[in-house]
Amino acid sequence: MENRSGLVVGAVVNHADGFAECASALRLLDCVPGGHAKTVGADKAYDTRDFVNDCRARNVTPHVARNDECYGNSAIDGRTSRHAGYRISQVIRKRIEEHFGWGKTIGRIRQTVYRGIKRRVDQHFKLTMAASDLTRMARMPSVVPQGALQ
Repeated sequence: MENRSGLVVGAVVNHADGFAECASALRLLDCVPGGHAKTVGADKAYDTRDFVNDCRARNVTPHVARNDECYGNSAIDGRTSRHAGYRISQVIRKRIEEHFGWGKTIGRIRQTVYRGIKRRVDQHFKLTMAASDLTRMARMPSVVPQGALQ
């Protein structure tokens, strides 16, 4: 999800085995274009040394929620969590749940009728996220360039 507009920019379906989520997130980060500074917001499940180090190797700042209760403490140290951008990302990252909630109630992804991740389930999920984006864009305030209404 892109933080400024709250639109989904990438979606993928995998088996939830505890490792696929981080691997999928890294693959999605590799697809983000541009040479600008990038950040990724995530919940406590992504607070692993491997994921944080892989993000930093890609020049992506990991704004991952700190999991201080895990063995060995959090992989997120003070150089990341002390910035105001980290706190903002922790608030905004929860907006992705709006897309999942919309998809479960309206887009029928709660219990899919399709079988096979590679084809139909993944396509259904991506189409649902695109439809969620369209409904969000319809409710966004339109920005009219200054002087365009003359």
